[in-house]
Amino acid sequence: MPLRAAFETSFGVTTSRRVIVLRVFDKTGATGYGECTAMEAPFYNHETVDSAWSVILNFVAPILASAKVTNASCVAKALEPIIGNRMAIGAVETAIWDLEAKLCDQPLWEYLGGTRSEINCGVSIGLQKSTELLTESVSRELESGYQRIKIKIKPGQDIELVKAVRGEFPDIVLSVDANSAYSLDKDVRMLEELDDYGLLMIEQPLAAGDLLEHAKLQRLLKTPLCLDESITSLRDAQQALEIDACRIINIKLGRVGGHTSARSIQKFAEQRGIPVWCGGMLETGIGRAHNIAMSTLEGFTLPGDVSASARYWHHDIIDPPVTVGPQGTILAPSASGIGYNVNEQTIASLTVRSQTVLL
Repeated sequence: MPLRAAFETSFGVTTSRRVIVLRVFDKTGATGYGECTAMEAPFYNHETVDSAWSVILNFVAPILASAKVTNASCVAKALEPIIGNRMAIGAVETAIWDLEAKLCDQPLWEYLGGTRSEINCGVSIGLQKSTELLTESVSRELESGYQRIKIKIKPGQDIELVKAVRGEFPDIVLSVDANSAYSLDKDVRMLEELDDYGLLMIEQPLAAGDLLEHAKLQRLLKTPLCLDESITSLRDAQQALEIDACRIINIKLGRVGGHTSARSIQKFAEQRGIPVWCGGMLETGIGRAHNIAMSTLEGFTLPGDVSASARYWHHDIIDPPVTVGPQGTILAPSASGIGYNVNEQTIASLTVRSQTVLL
């Protein structure tokens, strides 16, 4: 699926998304949908679209078949023997949650235990070619109602961008996301300088595995650090909060392996008084619908990256597309499961490979 506009981060430029869509079904004909959020190249994390395809077919499906899983909450436990590959696991796990919610005739967000029927939305803006283009983009998103602006940064494109946005919009809720682009040894002075701009958070400034380095950095800053790539499980979250490596957590369904893991992380963070929010991976409407459901959980107290379909796609693969209201909110759907109709005809027209596995 081609993006409406290129999206640039510290690890590269994305102009289109090759997506694995998961469809699970039972003997009654009921159907659930999930989406694999892995990228084409292993730059965000170790997974790719092709590796996830292989893991799903050769490991996830056979393990689930032998485990004789009967409900969605048991999927994660059954798949524990698989090391890593959370996006492959999450794609299947979320599809099974959708199927189960439909069989119970409940909206997925209610079935998961969500407590709010409307979620608050922020937006993520990729790296721009100039500060002028960046501030123009921020202005458009604010006019669309988004409650929090996040801008991507990387070495050589950081302080000047933040300074320009904060100068133009002194009162907005603003955060930055580095996608692991910095090191404590080389960049501590710049990171300390970010403290001067009243940011909501600095997201994943250092490498994913560097919890200790993040803890060192957090002690130097008054701005909360938010961890993204570093948090792939409840255990990661527990260790990060134990050493004060962050004060906010970004939860991405694919990165943590699905709804069961996401719920456990948000519950633990809530008990510790740590806010969480939903991050995005340039999802189609299927992944976006799952993100909406997850964002209704009690612990999701900050605006997430769940924005309108039209920001990314000329034509989404769900009907109706996800829309954001003038106050920067999305209403949780009332229909069962993910709450949106999946356009099978559109998917068929875009499909380059498919396979059916009978369990």
